[in-house]
Amino acid sequence: MRHQTLLIYSTVDGHTRHICERMKFVMTAMGQQVTLMPLDQAQSLNLDKFERVVIGASIRYGKHRPQVAAFITKNQSTLESKACALFSVNIVARKPEKNQPHTNPYMIKLLKQLGWQPHLLGVFAGRLDYPALGYIDRQMIRFIMAITKGPTDPKAVVEFTDWTQVEAFAHQVCALPVPGEPTALG
Repeated sequence: MRHQTLLIYSTVDGHTRHICERMKFVMTAMGQQVTLMPLDQAQSLNLDKFERVVIGASIRYGKHRPQVAAFITKNQSTLESKACALFSVNIVARKPEKNQPHTNPYMIKLLKQLGWQPHLLGVFAGRLDYPALGYIDRQMIRFIMAITKGPTDPKAVVEFTDWTQVEAFAHQVCALPVPGEPTALG
């Protein structure tokens, strides 16, 4: 069955949007109708026409953007009536011990803050593009990377994203049961 899926993203440098674009490609190929938009445009959107809602949010300096929590809090009752997924994009997820929703400190912190539990959670490692950063951000992130044993070359562009994992998540979103729709079991 063809479902309307809303795919919303909050991004600082554009990589979360890129991940959402890949997910949209996969989901569309599976026969789903997908609307992709940035979180700021989704703020005034009526969510009622969508059966599924997916929210992707990036991290900068250890925090999701405040608009993510504000959107979820504002729409929580509507989101709870839909099949929902939430994923976080962060460089910490490059580490195997922090690349799952239950082991990623940023996802854990966000869920605790929200008091909301979507049906599906994901965590993806992001992209580090030193040349695209301003001087202060580049130095701050290099310092953080030095502490966490990550790349520090100011000319480095490193993509940590596991695209197979992103595509598998898109498949999982398409498999989410839509509330009120009969399942194969019943």
